[in-house]
Amino acid sequence: MDDDPGGWDEGTVRPYFFLSYAHTPRAGTRGAGDPNHWVRKLYEDLCEAILQLTDLPEGAPVGFMDQSMHQGERWAQRLAKELATCRVFVPLYAPRYFNSVACGQEWHAFTRRPVFQGSQNSELTTGIVPVLWVAADKVPLPEVASQLQFNHSSFGPDYAAEGLYALMKLSYFRTSYEIAVFRLARRIVDVAEGMVIPVGRPVDFQSEPSAFEVRPSANPLRISVFSCHQAELPETRNPDFYGQRRTDWQPYRPHGGRPLADHAVRVAKQLGFHPSVHEFDEEVKEILADAEPAAPGLLLLDRWALRDDQRREIVKKFDRKNPPWVSVLEPWNTDDPDCTRNDGELGALSDGALRHKHREAKPSFQGDSTGLATMEDFEDALPKAAMRAKYAFVDRSRRAQGGQTGSRRPDLRAAFDQPGTPGGGES
Repeated sequence: MDDDPGGWDEGTVRPYFFLSYAHTPRAGTRGAGDPNHWVRKLYEDLCEAILQLTDLPEGAPVGFMDQSMHQGERWAQRLAKELATCRVFVPLYAPRYFNSVACGQEWHAFTRRPVFQGSQNSELTTGIVPVLWVAADKVPLPEVASQLQFNHSSFGPDYAAEGLYALMKLSYFRTSYEIAVFRLARRIVDVAEGMVIPVGRPVDFQSEPSAFEVRPSANPLRISVFSCHQAELPETRNPDFYGQRRTDWQPYRPHGGRPLADHAVRVAKQLGFHPSVHEFDEEVKEILADAEPAAPGLLLLDRWALRDDQRREIVKKFDRKNPPWVSVLEPWNTDDPDCTRNDGELGALSDGALRHKHREAKPSFQGDSTGLATMEDFEDALPKAAMRAKYAFVDRSRRAQGGQTGSRRPDLRAAFDQPGTPGGGES
């Protein structure tokens, strides 16, 4: 990161708070509403209350909430800047929150900044004002959160018993919600104005560790890459999109600046997964073993690798088993001259190798997972693909636990039993 702490000086108004929350994925049904709508409503209500409690000038930032779900260098730089300049950190306690690596990274980045009391007699505080999104007894706290001394009952008994989500959703609690938001806003203002938290230097957010204990068994996602390393490429293929390992593939280069698997890991973390990255050629030895799946998976497929007859045959065998708990994404950069010149040939190889997956993807993905032309297309498709794989995995596991008998369908478990190398960019 640059040594410039973000361009903030003594004359610049800093945002009062950073709202840290775990993005909730959309339900797996068509027409489902935005699951983060109520979080955004809370953010807007807090901003309105803080404006009433302060003399912030028009246009000044009140708070910050990441609403984009977009990844990449610019996204990380913006997040790092906001975490280095906000005056109060407001985590939204929910079951998904403490399973999110990205939320743990936000917590860690904020707590790297020094905190000074406004006066020697002021109450000890950390600059963190936690919010109960659901009832406290529904959220197991990691050590860093358990150490916080915070009186949630001061925001009202209904708030402490139910959490803000219930207060927002149920009209019966309307008055309790308004009281809780007002008191929460007042607490944010008191901490911001009663503490001295100097502007920090933006850190490399993507390399920050999580402040939460890692739970490797919680919500795993296996990301496998079917591509080439530079030594395997034909002479006609530009090697700039590849590296020393097959997992180094960067189909959208120069956009993104990192292997595609790294971007997949970051998006998966935002969805609450604990992802790991693997070479498909190693995974497939177990994928074809007909065992129960241990985790959902994503296959990132490079059509250029299908030119290898032996490797293409392996993909065909995988497709014939057609495990629904493994989704396939096929980036295809239309700005890459090599891709446009060979579109017909390699598209035909893909259609021949992935007949089942292509047939299933179009009606069930709410969008086509093949031929993802840009990084934005890839980032939009990945959450749908990951959740589709997860729903299929959970459904399979539920039916298996229910003791259903009958002929076994070919499946994938062994592919995901082996411990894999951590995903690139997992920090």
